[in-house]
Amino acid sequence: MTSKEIRQSFLDFFKERGHKIVPSAPVIPQGDPTLLFTNAGMNQFKDVFLGHGKRDYKRAADTQKCIRVSGKHNDLEEVGHDTYHHTFFEMLGNWSFGDYYKREAIAWAWELLTGVWKLPKNRLYATVFRTDDETHKLWTEMTDIDHSHIMRFDEKDNFWEMGDTGPCGPCSEIHIDLTDDLSGGHLVNKGSPLVIELWNLVFIQHNRTALGDLEDLPQKHVDTGMGFERVCAVLQGKKSNYESDVFTPLLKRIGELCGTPYEKFQHDSIEQISMRVMADHIRTLAFAIADGAIPSNEDRGYVLRRILRRASRYARNLNLKDPVLYKLVPTIVEQMGDIFPEIREKQSLVERVVKAEEESFNVTLDRGIELFNEIAQRSEETESSEITGDEVFKLYDTFGFPVDLTVLMANEHGLHVDLEGFERLMLIQKQRSRENVKKIIPIRGAGSELQDKFIGYDSTEVDTPILRIGSVLLEGQERLGIVLERTPFYLESGGQVSDKGELVVKGSMGTKVFYISDVKKDDDGSRTHIISDKELTEDAQDVFSSFVSDPSKPLVHAAIDVPRRQNIMRNHTATHIVHEALRRVLGMHLHQQGSLVAPDRLRFDFNHFEKISDSQLHDIEQMVNEKIREGIEVYTEEMSIELARKIPNVKMFFGDKYGDQVRVVFVDEKFSIEFCGGTHVKNTADIGYFKLVAEAGIASGMRRIEAVTGSGADEILQSRYNEIERLSKRLNVSDRDLYRKVEELLEEKKQLEKELSKFKLQSAASDLDSLVSQAQQVNGAKVVAAKMGAASADELKSIGDALRGKLGSGVGLLASAADEKVQLVCVVTDDLTKKISAGKIIGEVAKLLGGSGGGRPNMATGGGKDVAKIGEALQQVKPIVERLLSN
Repeated sequence: MTSKEIRQSFLDFFKERGHKIVPSAPVIPQGDPTLLFTNAGMNQFKDVFLGHGKRDYKRAADTQKCIRVSGKHNDLEEVGHDTYHHTFFEMLGNWSFGDYYKREAIAWAWELLTGVWKLPKNRLYATVFRTDDETHKLWTEMTDIDHSHIMRFDEKDNFWEMGDTGPCGPCSEIHIDLTDDLSGGHLVNKGSPLVIELWNLVFIQHNRTALGDLEDLPQKHVDTGMGFERVCAVLQGKKSNYESDVFTPLLKRIGELCGTPYEKFQHDSIEQISMRVMADHIRTLAFAIADGAIPSNEDRGYVLRRILRRASRYARNLNLKDPVLYKLVPTIVEQMGDIFPEIREKQSLVERVVKAEEESFNVTLDRGIELFNEIAQRSEETESSEITGDEVFKLYDTFGFPVDLTVLMANEHGLHVDLEGFERLMLIQKQRSRENVKKIIPIRGAGSELQDKFIGYDSTEVDTPILRIGSVLLEGQERLGIVLERTPFYLESGGQVSDKGELVVKGSMGTKVFYISDVKKDDDGSRTHIISDKELTEDAQDVFSSFVSDPSKPLVHAAIDVPRRQNIMRNHTATHIVHEALRRVLGMHLHQQGSLVAPDRLRFDFNHFEKISDSQLHDIEQMVNEKIREGIEVYTEEMSIELARKIPNVKMFFGDKYGDQVRVVFVDEKFSIEFCGGTHVKNTADIGYFKLVAEAGIASGMRRIEAVTGSGADEILQSRYNEIERLSKRLNVSDRDLYRKVEELLEEKKQLEKELSKFKLQSAASDLDSLVSQAQQVNGAKVVAAKMGAASADELKSIGDALRGKLGSGVGLLASAADEKVQLVCVVTDDLTKKISAGKIIGEVAKLLGGSGGGRPNMATGGGKDVAKIGEALQQVKPIVERLLSN
């Protein structure tokens, strides 16, 4: 049977037994912040098991796309090295939601495996939980399995739990003995490739309480999962998943690309391992990207980037140095596009993203490999078997070289990596970045058990009692914090900044007004209103303390800064509109990765793999302003999360924790619909005008736009008009001719700079003749080390080129100083490059000046910070050349 026939026969088998065949859920979980990726077939039915949701069917079956590369299901390092672990795999499964139970699940599993697929019964083993006598008895009654092949195991192997609390129950696994002589019984559950698990039947019958007790569920469920790749290998008579037709098309394509078929390499050689890694990893990348993820430096994006870079690194073992992984995508589409049509629909996107990542990483990889080889060579020279934490950290932090690749390459060289030292340096870096983080000391005071209420959606001011006061530490300064019973002040959330405003207090000491400079969350979730430090006086504390302790609960007047809030609302609604505009112009793969909604501007971060063109930016800006001019009503609705998730094209964000009720913001039911707790304008026309002011990449695969609206947009347009008018008058041209005039002036400047540089080089040539005539001799080679008056690094390189032409055979190192920085260039004539490298010379000299450098064997550049040590460093050039030439 082919893999397609095996998959279909599974689905047909359960369809005939009353199961609804449901589509696979995306590998990117929707609304489940506990998961980076869908890692089991039950994920899409989690709400049913938890009792939060229902389906209109009680029996279901499917093939589920799964990715396991994080948490307890982290098989990444085994992938490729063994033959049955994968980062991406299909899980065939059937479910019963309060319908059939153990008897049917066991009987059907045995019937499919031995009756339909004809697996030899004497090779199959069934495991049960150690106290589950019922399941053990059913195996003996419902099947003709050899009774000695029914084995009991403890919780580790045969008791399934969703988490520390919640639904759980015993499970029964079916294993197959692949040994030649049927001697593998003792290898069940031992992690051996000779006896592997095929199918897991989970019987969900308990609920684990917070105290750890087990309670019986009112309904019992069945949740099964079978590894598709494993069962295909078994049914096709293969002892490796990679030998089945699930993988052979990919391996064949890789063989075509590298020029040698998989079978021609030695068994389990580094070449075969590399091909298996590439075949596995491209499947993960293709399906994750098709379902909406993009490689990045955050969360799941970082996992995907690691996978891609691991595959790219292994491709080097096949002498594939140019981007190659993207060329495997058509093979996946051809093989799996029928059962998973999304991979065919997103093929172009997947290829572009993977290729862009490969191109970006190749630059990092080439530089990282060069530096790693230098480190490895030093280790060999000093007879050290360890790569230090400092060296690993430098590769990672300065050059972006992944730590896992450093470890991989170190293993190939027989070197140990000081990961503990690396982690210490990472911790220090993180601590430094946190030094200025704001810290809140929990509020304490009378009525501390009371919770406040936010009324800011409908009101901008309120008369309210004070619940409690206390101390708040912000950026090292102690402030007075106040919790109100009711408050119109928005607490920073979802990118929207907190409100500011006033507290007006009337008492025996008269009327006092206190400015609220910020609002922060207390440990219990309450809004803590921060009094600005100039108001932090004993009088203020006495005033508010008296209000807390007064049994009559006197009221204070809380009022937000309304014009500021209105500006924030304009920017927040504009953020929703620009999010949808970005998706429509750049692609539906795009998702929000972060945002800032402030009164003066908005900032929006999103995943995207290439620079945005000017025309695309124009289209985005135009689309946003069209929606503003349409005057669309903006409204919100609160509803159950189950109902909200069913709204077509609704946006909800990974990592956000949603309760049973959610707030949904609509900007035209056919345009933008998002889960959002922020404040918004009533009509898009209230935004006024939208103007993009900046767009840039902030990390690989991550971009950011900044924009202004309303009065902020008016101000920037007026400011730009004023500047254009000033320039036009200064250059005595019309606004229309301003660009042309500036281009003419810039071209004139460029020509003058070329002429000046040419003159300087001619002047330096005579100096070079003198330097060469006075050169020192080292083993027959000339050595020149001198300080020059070059104005730029490019000018110094040009002088270096000229020097190399005059040396004949030798080494030259030139230095110049500008803006309190040292610039260096080193040249080596071609006859010496096999003996000595310009990169090594300049690296040592630059280090003496507090800097670094590198480059090609015949020319390298560098820099330093210590201008005063230029003379001393130049004196060291000859000894450095002598030592390197002698080695």
